[in-house]
Amino acid sequence: MSDHRGGPVRSEAARIAILDATARLFAARGYDHLTMEGIAAEAGVAKQTIYRWWPSKGALVSECLLAGRLMPERLVPPSTGDLRTDLVEWFTEIFSVMQRPDGEGLVLSLIAAATENVEIGKRLYESLGAASSLTERLQSAIGDGQLRVDAPLEEIGEALIGALLLRALSRNPSDLESVTRLIDALIRP
Repeated sequence: MSDHRGGPVRSEAARIAILDATARLFAARGYDHLTMEGIAAEAGVAKQTIYRWWPSKGALVSECLLAGRLMPERLVPPSTGDLRTDLVEWFTEIFSVMQRPDGEGLVLSLIAAATENVEIGKRLYESLGAASSLTERLQSAIGDGQLRVDAPLEEIGEALIGALLLRALSRNPSDLESVTRLIDALIRP
């Protein structure tokens, strides 16, 4: 019995070139102006190579997001032992990324892509930490007595991420006072 599988072999070098090209073009042009033709040209591969592995640009952007190529900063909440301080610092860091010209365009393009493709929405949710690192940080705050034992962690995470996305969509600048009020409203013990 042979271990050889049918179909084309996926070249790791081509895969990386395609993901890198997608990330560069996404950052430069946004989701709306991202094309498979442009990605193929940038990566130096045939368009058919891309379609062999990804059925759509949404699937390709989703993999780039999951691989950490679209949001280079891993925006994980710190864990110093003081939940309120950690969340204020985390929000401040995210807002500073969103206020950069490339950061604002990236976040708005990701939101646009997520409205078009469910998988991108799921990846964006995971990437922002609502499903993992943020929930873990909130869970540790329960153990430290900083949140109620029955605190709805997933909903608190969603409210925090929702506030971030609303700020991005409205392009409202955030100051330390408004961030602190939001966090205080959500994490009362």
